[in-house]
Amino acid sequence: MFRAVCTVRLYGGTKKKEISIRLVLGAPFESIYKLLTLDFLKLIVIAIFIAIPIGWYMMNRWLEDFAYKVDIGWEIFLSAGMIAMAVAVATISYQSIGAALIKPLKSLRTE
Repeated sequence: MFRAVCTVRLYGGTKKKEISIRLVLGAPFESIYKLLTLDFLKLIVIAIFIAIPIGWYMMNRWLEDFAYKVDIGWEIFLSAGMIAMAVAVATISYQSIGAALIKPLKSLRTE
């Protein structure tokens, strides 16, 4: 969670000038939100698709050693992926709203 916040904050800080120029030119909030959100959501979806098979394989190997056999259902991985997406969207939304509400002229003057 902390790493996601730091990554989004760093990304928003590097794009501050671009966001300010877009705001001065009259870009709507939705456009700025999409700009900041879509890149991170793509990365998170890719990470989930990589992590699910690896996690399933490792959990099955670990659970084979127990006397009572337990199968892992797809619901566990689906819920973990949904929780990761929800945390990411909440973090990105918080940072995007902050970035979209900055005063563009003050930001452009300082850079």
